Amino acid sequence: MSLETLAAPGMPSAESPATRPQVLDALGRAYATGRRKDAVARVWLKPGSGRITVNGRDQTEYFARPTLRLIINQPFQVADREGQYDVVATVSGGGLSGQAGALKHGIAQALTRYEPALRPVVKAAGLLTRDSRVVERKKYGRRKARRSFQFSKR
Repeated sequence: MSLETLAAPGMPSAESPATRPQVLDALGRAYATGRRKDAVARVWLKPGSGRITVNGRDQTEYFARPTLRLIINQPFQVADREGQYDVVATVSGGGLSGQAGALKHGIAQALTRYEPALRPVVKAAGLLTRDSRVVERKKYGRRKARRSFQFSKR
């Protein structure tokens, strides 16, 4: 008896795993959108030498802090694809930290669209999930979102 007859209907067989199709545009690039806080990153990924261009500038020029560059390169390190893809991104909204997080999310999404086989590895690292934490709004009668004014007894 073969494995196909033992598998439940609708379940993929053991010989042909159900992988997502590769999604590319007319120029052979994978596109994805990444979001974090108030920042939105539009990312185009294509095979290349590992250059990352953000808003027309190099990543070392746009993100001066090394920690932000580490955040951006995280999807490539997890997937073991460092220096194999060129990234062109436009980022808007939020601050530099939020923009770096949005770019990381966008690169991870685009990487799984270019190489669908990498999806389980990138997903296990938690890079495909949008970080939904945002700044809490300021409440009236308080100095910040939760901080009260200094109490004075007299």
